[in-house]
Amino acid sequence: MFNELKNHKVIGVKQTIKTLKGLCGDEEIIVYVADDAENSVLSSLLKVTEELNIEVQRVATMKELGELCGIDVGAAAALLFKQ
Repeated sequence: MFNELKNHKVIGVKQTIKTLKGLCGDEEIIVYVADDAENSVLSSLLKVTEELNIEVQRVATMKELGELCGIDVGAAAALLFKQ
């Protein structure tokens, strides 16, 4: 599952929210969030995912999510387009 994060993804809370708001509705996606990210950072994203009924998967740390996305820094959130 996490190997898929290397392709067709959006990284970061703001970019994930922007992408979710621009979806036309027929895309299959999963949103990943890091458990150690600040609630104040994730709250707006989690509200949007709830409104749109988007699946949210949890990852233990921002560092781990960043590594799974193939970047050298931590990430609070990422969006994966399923294929």
